Amino acid sequence: MKLATLKSGGRDGTLVVVNRELSRCQMVPAIARTLQAALDDWPHCQPQLAEVYTALNNGAARHALPFNEEQCHSPLPRAYQWADGSAYINHVELVRKARGAELPASFWSDPLIYQGGSDSFVGPRDPIYALSEDGGIDLEAEIAVITGDLPMGASALQCAGAIRLLMLVNDVSLRHLIPGELAKGFGFFQSKPASAFSPLAVTPDELGDAWRDCKLHLPLQVQLNRSLFGRPNAGIDMTFDFSRLLAHAARSRELEAGSIIGSGTVSNKQGSLHGSSIAHGGVGYCCLAELRMYETIDSGAPRTGFLKFGDSVRIEMLDADGHSIFGAIEQTVTPYPTSPA
Repeated sequence: MKLATLKSGGRDGTLVVVNRELSRCQMVPAIARTLQAALDDWPHCQPQLAEVYTALNNGAARHALPFNEEQCHSPLPRAYQWADGSAYINHVELVRKARGAELPASFWSDPLIYQGGSDSFVGPRDPIYALSEDGGIDLEAEIAVITGDLPMGASALQCAGAIRLLMLVNDVSLRHLIPGELAKGFGFFQSKPASAFSPLAVTPDELGDAWRDCKLHLPLQVQLNRSLFGRPNAGIDMTFDFSRLLAHAARSRELEAGSIIGSGTVSNKQGSLHGSSIAHGGVGYCCLAELRMYETIDSGAPRTGFLKFGDSVRIEMLDADGHSIFGAIEQTVTPYPTSPA
């Protein structure tokens, strides 16, 4: 089943069910007006939403409308919880190696996770706004899950059963602000502006064999200024699967329905700088920082800059037949509009 949120209908948008081809959709106010409302009553709403999905795919929906990704907000325009992990230790290892630091052994057994801002996500076609380019603007292409209710201390098995939906994420980072914030010992805040999620959130069963062991085994495609920048497989080199990330998040708190947990930057272990890029047969990267890490390791300093105003980013995942699963996140870096003094 595929669900989306249109920007009409107030701050939390309007829930629609979307057909598999991403061409038709149907509003479902009699079932749930918003995605959060559906998640709050999932056992009751899910079967009804599934019936609408079947009708849309069979061409039998009576109130179907054309579906346009441009009209979508993130599936949850705001959420009660957004926490992002770092499940791909290769990414963390590269960061530390670039600055000559060893990776602590505990990183292989204890997930990293931070709590992000969830009060104001942006739509998948909205700009990446920034006040200036000086912050070191970077994309981070990731996978995320939306959960049902989970008790404190939930087991990995319980967590696996509570995964309701999956999405793609662009978790934008301001790289030049990160070192100073981390040095304070309190974590990210200003260095993590609003994230954007894919137009569609999909149920795990929609992914077929690609969803197994609580990992999504498909390449995540990233384009930078319309050129392929990365296509690492999200199921490879994922040290902590989503059930482990959720169990870690729930260790000392309950997770409420509608909580979003991210995977962190998708990253596959590769060879040298020469062999890691798309141009040289590698799988490329899901963030600019990773390319800069390879450059630093290879030559002592990064050569690639961060995003500039006017740069465009596209993040998408295709199924085995080449069809878009989640729709595309497509954003342009844009100066934030400020009111005249």
